[in-house]
Amino acid sequence: MDRRESFERNLLALSAADPELCRRLTGARPFRGRGRYQFLEARSGDPVPALVDDRGTAHPLHSLVDPRREAERLIAATTDAPADAGFLVFYGLGGGYHLDAALKREDVYQVLVIDYDIDGIAELLSSKEYVPLLKDPRFHLMVDSSPETLERCLPHLYQPVLYGGIRALPLRTRTSLDQARFTEAAEAVKRAIDAVSSDYSVQAAFGRRWFSNIIRNLFLAEGNAKALPPIRDAAICAAGPSLDAQIPLLIRRRSSRCILATDTSLPSLLAAGVEPDAVVSIDCQHISFQHFMAGLPPHIPLFLDLASPPVVAARSPNPRFFSGAHPLTRYICRFWRSFPVVDTSGGNVTYAALSLAETLGARRIELYGADFSYPRGITYARGTYLYPSFERRQNRLAPAESLHSAFLYRSPSLTRRGTGESWYYESRTLERYRERLEEKARALGTVAAIPGGGPPLNLSPEKTPPDRGLFRCFAAGAPAMTAAEFLRDYREKLAALPPFSRGISRTLGELGEAERLTLTTLLPAGAAFKGRRPDLKAAAALEEARSFCLEELRRVLAACCTCGFFA
Repeated sequence: MDRRESFERNLLALSAADPELCRRLTGARPFRGRGRYQFLEARSGDPVPALVDDRGTAHPLHSLVDPRREAERLIAATTDAPADAGFLVFYGLGGGYHLDAALKREDVYQVLVIDYDIDGIAELLSSKEYVPLLKDPRFHLMVDSSPETLERCLPHLYQPVLYGGIRALPLRTRTSLDQARFTEAAEAVKRAIDAVSSDYSVQAAFGRRWFSNIIRNLFLAEGNAKALPPIRDAAICAAGPSLDAQIPLLIRRRSSRCILATDTSLPSLLAAGVEPDAVVSIDCQHISFQHFMAGLPPHIPLFLDLASPPVVAARSPNPRFFSGAHPLTRYICRFWRSFPVVDTSGGNVTYAALSLAETLGARRIELYGADFSYPRGITYARGTYLYPSFERRQNRLAPAESLHSAFLYRSPSLTRRGTGESWYYESRTLERYRERLEEKARALGTVAAIPGGGPPLNLSPEKTPPDRGLFRCFAAGAPAMTAAEFLRDYREKLAALPPFSRGISRTLGELGEAERLTLTTLLPAGAAFKGRRPDLKAAAALEEARSFCLEELRRVLAACCTCGFFA
């Protein structure tokens, strides 16, 4: 087979999965000068690519005795380890022997290859048959990707519930000849894994609660809500202790600001005589109900994630639902009713409020009470839910002050920072929240923070902020059917998914696009079951998640029939 035919066969195999990479490879210029690779013949008769360095020395990327046996031993040693790694990241494409060995195993569910030099990759594809590898739906190839691209794309590929652990394996000779770029790639992959692990921990804690809340909220989200016009200037009120001192400034600027209050800050604002223009809540736990014990004026819109507790949504005569990151809410937007999408990936309600202000078209945004720390050991602004709660629970042996202290010191990562009167406690969680908000604010380029007692926020845009142009009104689309009809249809689709016990790889390979979307709605609940029982395999966790979700749907539909919500 000549080079041109080999190259075209490989590109044809890759085209269905990654047409963009095919386009780039078509424009590559392989074999310039002396070429990047030489192909040597191993004793086994297999061709082995050897990378040619600047001095003209050829470095074989695989064994020159038997590259296939070498690859099988490497993969066996990796996948038989206790980590139960079903997702493998390889640095270097090489001759693909290590990748073929990995994909022969049923306990390997995804393989990601990271490599550099598009001309060199085109040279490899022109010199060797990679068709079986490129056609495998578990195989992904990223070429010349920046660290930022890797960090952004990996969470979309790696699902811990499905794939278990993740391992990175370098093709040693390949990475040693381009250490700088592969080191950057490894650091980006590590950051991405840390982000996925953090998100997975949240799913393990709240996966079942999210599902229960979402399906119950659909009946509250069925009605029509008046579209909200865009806003220009927004004041976002978080519940940090600095809010107490900043409220007078907020009152002076009240007439020119649309005040978006986080749910935690609502009672503090109402106690000071400030009625916000809207309230935002994303917490799925029932404790968030306590933020509304002081009341919510009926004319104030309440913006809620679809995964918020129904008991909170019931506090408002006309709640405004939006879709966060949960796959079930995305499924709902596609197949039942389109809801505005608000970025909640920052993990806290202040970040969500900032995202909502962006969605509403705010051109200038101010942050109040955004301490992301405990200035001088104070946890929240006065009037927030902790104060009445601790006052009710205090006694002579445990006064309110000791309850506040216990709440403050519950975090194992608490660190004291600052000097003199300007000191504060900061936990690793609050630090991550602050960093995520700073990143988003810098991207928007129009956010300013009122100075408080916590760490100064770095909000200066790194480049000229983009012109976001015209903005749509905040409104949900028309429902395709009643909520009950949708839940019945969704229940049937969940029940119709094939048994996971046949193996995750086999199941995923048999699913069409719609069935895959249905499967993804189970992943957070699956994480919750796996979080309770880490020994569960992916198939068992998903089966338990499906049983739980089907039972929840049955209960909700039965309760609605009894209450007469639908005929």
